[in-house]
Amino acid sequence: MSLRDSKGTPEPVRRLLDSLTRLPGIGKRSAERIAFYLIKDANVEALDLSQAISDVKQKVVCCTICNNIADTTPCLLCEDENRDATVVLVVEQPRDLIRLEATGMYKGAYHVLTGRIDPLAGVEPADLTVDALLQRVDTPQSNCRGVKIVEVILGLNPNLEGDSTSLYLASQLQSRGIKVTRLARGLPSGSQIEYANTQVLSDAIAGRKGMD
Repeated sequence: MSLRDSKGTPEPVRRLLDSLTRLPGIGKRSAERIAFYLIKDANVEALDLSQAISDVKQKVVCCTICNNIADTTPCLLCEDENRDATVVLVVEQPRDLIRLEATGMYKGAYHVLTGRIDPLAGVEPADLTVDALLQRVDTPQSNCRGVKIVEVILGLNPNLEGDSTSLYLASQLQSRGIKVTRLARGLPSGSQIEYANTQVLSDAIAGRKGMD
């Protein structure tokens, strides 16, 4: 019998365990350890965690230009006049943007798709922010600081769905006269950008290739 199912477990603790086990990567044992840590040893940490979660839900928004998570919109990256807004790096998720930005190698703008095309899972282009990307290309006023886009770098994960999405985007962008490149294949096939180290990502940015 798990702690959550025990009659000796108070209802607030059961609800905490239920909430923790619904989080990705946290099983019953991990949930119990976290719950007891918060109950016994971490008054300040528990309150800080509660406040941080509340702040995330209340204050974090999606940038109206690049769709990255932010606490203001347009976000600081889109508003930064030192970044080259003529070049846009397309990624699947905000966590990919964070990993690429950490390399310090890229000084252009971004666009977050919030996923990838996967017909088997029911994900079509309309379910992503593809239209918003094309709007930025077609209408410079929709891009960062009203700048015209001349190059789009496809920074999707190197797997079947990522490659399929890249091919779809390339066809849409090239028909509009946009230069389309993709990150170099220093990223192992089937891997995820969020797990790649900084050097691999730096090489992938520096060695980006044109889309055939």
